[in-house]
Amino acid sequence: MASFRLLLKPSAGKELVEIGTKADRQRIVARIQALADDPRPAGSEKLAGYDTRFRVRQGNYRVIYEINDATSEITIYRVGHRKDVYR
Repeated sequence: MASFRLLLKPSAGKELVEIGTKADRQRIVARIQALADDPRPAGSEKLAGYDTRFRVRQGNYRVIYEINDATSEITIYRVGHRKDVYR
């Protein structure tokens, strides 16, 4: 399977930096990096209202991303706590 290129929106980068503990950030970054090899891992769910946007869980945090199969790119849109990420 081809590896996907990861793109991080500047706003998602800021959200990632603001996450509580270093251990949480490291787990989330590892989860994002794993998306490059498997963009639709077990546990990922398609978001309602979008054709190509998905979410993946990492503890109490969620990563919202979009898959572009034509260009083999994954764009990370939001990273945040589950209570705030969908607002």
